[in-house]
Amino acid sequence: MATYECKQCGMAVNATCAKCNTPLVNDHLDVNGQSVQISKCPECEGKIKSPQCCGADMECSI
Repeated sequence: MATYECKQCGMAVNATCAKCNTPLVNDHLDVNGQSVQISKCPECEGKIKSPQCCGADMECSI
């Protein structure tokens, strides 16, 4: 399972796709020339903004 962890406080979350129950993977999306961190389902290609904590994107261990 993909685990996202906050480098500041240690808070962690597990993220899976609600449609196919597949662990989300860390990825980046180009938005107007800027790289945005996202979480993506490798099965159905759904995408969400990566989780945040303490005002910053949480990092993915996978």
